[in-house]
Amino acid sequence: MPTGSRYTGLIEHYRDRLPVSDSTRIISLGEGNTPLIRLENIPHETGREVEIYVKYEGLNPTGSFKDRGMSMAVTRAVEEGSRAVLCASTGNTSASAAAYAARAGITAFVIIPEGKIALGKLAQAMIHGAVVIQIRGNFDDGMRLVKEVADHAPVTIVNSINPYRLQGQKTAAFEIVDALGRAPDYHCLPVGNAGNITAHWIGYCEYSHQGDGRVTAACKYCAGECRYAGRGVTGTRPVMVGYQASGSAPFLRGEMVDHPETVATAIRIGHPQSWDSAWKVKEESGGWFDECSDAEILAAQKLLTSREGIFCEPASAISVAGALRDIRSGRIPEGSCVVCTLTGHGLKDPDTAIRQCEGGMLTVDATLDAVKRAILDSMAP
Repeated sequence: MPTGSRYTGLIEHYRDRLPVSDSTRIISLGEGNTPLIRLENIPHETGREVEIYVKYEGLNPTGSFKDRGMSMAVTRAVEEGSRAVLCASTGNTSASAAAYAARAGITAFVIIPEGKIALGKLAQAMIHGAVVIQIRGNFDDGMRLVKEVADHAPVTIVNSINPYRLQGQKTAAFEIVDALGRAPDYHCLPVGNAGNITAHWIGYCEYSHQGDGRVTAACKYCAGECRYAGRGVTGTRPVMVGYQASGSAPFLRGEMVDHPETVATAIRIGHPQSWDSAWKVKEESGGWFDECSDAEILAAQKLLTSREGIFCEPASAISVAGALRDIRSGRIPEGSCVVCTLTGHGLKDPDTAIRQCEGGMLTVDATLDAVKRAILDSMAP
């Protein structure tokens, strides 16, 4: 638990539910404890009575949900004697790995697809001192190389195939239940590599175990009889819903996609590493996968900023785009409590945001009359 009243990161806060010991050196930047914000304006536009919350993971230290898992993964890597970590990334993982490696005093190697990473994320990886290796290929090529390189170099992989990543990321589900006092009815997430939807389900499963000791398929890291049996906080679990960009939607196609394309760079992944576990999450929770076009994703991003004051990156907005569509259609029924994960901050990809705002800047003379006229003209009906 936190020392005194000062929050010191998710590992300390949930230490009794994470694979650490009293002697473990915790590598933390104060991640977690992100706000669960109830949307006030957008729900009215659906014509339905629903509660919609967004879990704003963009307020983690490096601006994305990756920090939850990276704190745990780097903590364990250091404890096991590793002097370097390695990841493939569309951007957020590289930023997080670089920051936590710097905090730990070890080296981060990151493999990124050339020309396919938002500059905000690339800047983070570079300024934190990571060794950045650009490849002429996509994320899936990078992931293949990471697994091959790890067989020949003394490095720890910190992509979501590292089980400790998911252990850190599951704490988002804990926080949501702690904040609401129960599990939501539906939890909507962006799906790229599919580790996050898996991690959330692990968290909800562990928080709902009341005493029978049974382990669900997605709860595989419990290793046998669930150590959380009898320590349930809530008696329910949500329906899990995952949304993919139409140009990068292997779960909708039923097979891997070799050349994924979408403006939502964080989920431009055609070969998800958590493929099997994500299907199990869908089945166990009674959920579904669906897809959104780039136009729908960008519209939702702008809607969140203009109607709620919340700025997330494009990939994050797909959770809201998909949820709103399913609420309007009745697939998510009236009266539901819905949580949408916003995985990253909008400043991760400022270029995409600015392109949506062409014509939104006025240039006038530096005089009172010119500024006053611009204001009054803009306010005119």
